Amino acid sequence: MSQSSSLHYRTFLLLLVVVTIAFGWLLWPFYGAVFWGAILAIIFAPLQRRLVARIGGRRNLGALITLLLVLLLVILPLVAISGSLVNEGASLYQSIKSGELNFGAYFQQAMAALPPSVHDLLARFDLADIPSLQQKLSAGAMQASQFLATQALNIGQDTFQFVISFGIMLYLLFFLLRDGPQLSARLKRAMPLSNAHKQHLFQKFTTVVRATVKGNIAVAAAQGALGGIIFSILSIQGALLWGVIMGFLSLLPAIGAGLIWAPVAIYFLLTGAVVKGAVLIAFGILVIGMVDNVLRPILVGKDTKMPDYVVLISTLGGMALFGLNGFVIGPLIAALFMACWDLFSPASEELRAKAQDGTPPAE
Repeated sequence: MSQSSSLHYRTFLLLLVVVTIAFGWLLWPFYGAVFWGAILAIIFAPLQRRLVARIGGRRNLGALITLLLVLLLVILPLVAISGSLVNEGASLYQSIKSGELNFGAYFQQAMAALPPSVHDLLARFDLADIPSLQQKLSAGAMQASQFLATQALNIGQDTFQFVISFGIMLYLLFFLLRDGPQLSARLKRAMPLSNAHKQHLFQKFTTVVRATVKGNIAVAAAQGALGGIIFSILSIQGALLWGVIMGFLSLLPAIGAGLIWAPVAIYFLLTGAVVKGAVLIAFGILVIGMVDNVLRPILVGKDTKMPDYVVLISTLGGMALFGLNGFVIGPLIAALFMACWDLFSPASEELRAKAQDGTPPAE
């Protein structure tokens, strides 16, 4: 390559990087809408293909029907649950504020039921100051419930931004469903990799997205529903709220929902409600925990082929950096990291050999 051609090529690469960064910066205010539009398009793409085949290849009609199904099956239920959650959070906040619900008093009851040996152990770690701990617990409960109560006001104030983002997501979703195969093919052609490597990475990307979203949401919905049901049966106030929180925490493999039901069960045992405590522990371990142990490996780990500890760490890291979106972004980055390094490992000799003759890899 001549010096002039090399300069032109480097200039073009620099221009490509600059305009790509500028385009990303332009989309950043609506990255959540763009992100979930793409995720939903990937998840519902198989349904879109089947619909198009059944209605004679009319892609516009197929995309419209799929979009309506997404609204009915995904978005409307989420809106209904969110509304109920905000209302229950506001009610819980009022109960705490009025003193009807006093977490500090519950904590004091539990502490008073502990044997002297446990009190001595707590004193060694400077945890025996019950009034101080009680005050901190009450303040934390008040802040948490106040956060939920104020979401309704925040949603009202940000209605315009929410409507714009929601509209962008639906608009983008329609075109991604309609033109997804063509866009995917165009992106593959633009990538400077062999056909085998591109096939491997794209397959890994779509597999992880579908397994992570469908698997985690299925586990979260199941654990949250079961947790809310058992809390309702045991007459625990705010069963819907606690069920949603358990569902949200179940995004963390192995430890999620237990962060809610285990302390409640311990409180029951310490305050003499042994039957309720035993029932909650048995249900938490044998039913709620079994959902995580059975469904998650089938729906998430089996398809992504990632160890549980990688899923856990990448989920935590993703949520710490990107908020709720991180439960997809974290495992996705981890899976692509492992897939890229796998291309350079000795185990990928077969893949590299197939890359030489352009043969796509076996699934």
